[in-house]
Amino acid sequence: MKISEIKLNKKNPRLIKHYKFEKLKKSITEFPKMLELRPIIIDNDNIILGGNMRYQALKDLGYKELPDSWVKKSSELSEEEKQRFVLIDNVNFGEFDFDIIANEWDTELLADWGLDVGGFDVNSEDLGTDFTLPDGDKAPFQQMTFTLADEQANIIKNAIDKIKQTDFYKYCETFGNENSNGNALYLIVQQWAEQKK
Repeated sequence: MKISEIKLNKKNPRLIKHYKFEKLKKSITEFPKMLELRPIIIDNDNIILGGNMRYQALKDLGYKELPDSWVKKSSELSEEEKQRFVLIDNVNFGEFDFDIIANEWDTELLADWGLDVGGFDVNSEDLGTDFTLPDGDKAPFQQMTFTLADEQANIIKNAIDKIKQTDFYKYCETFGNENSNGNALYLIVQQWAEQKK
């Protein structure tokens, strides 16, 4: 299919930062088979329902024609289903288990593939001058990363495990947070702060 026949979906709410866009282009160049497994999805009017960023990366890489296996037409969706698909395709339902990532994967390789890996030293030149952290992805929640010595980490893990077994934890204010470790850490800090009063 000619890339010029595909139309960017202007209602797609997903954005990509410059340094991530460069990683996406690199990924496509090094691993084009991924596009066969996760093709660009278009509707009957050739408007993209899924894959706006891949489409933009392919255009930027100079592609004029795309193999048929890289584009899939979805003809049976209603207008409401199209809107739903656009949004759900861009939602990250799961979370990474960073313990497994730290112990089973090469974090430099993962960062090179585009995964945000806490604690990995990113070269500031890779970020560009207009680098900003994304707003709103997890609002009203925040994810925090700390670097700890092994002994410090063990003490904190043990304290989190112990407080989860208490009645304090069962009735802890979660503010809507479903992360048990975050809630436990909040409770520990809250109790410490109350003792300091």
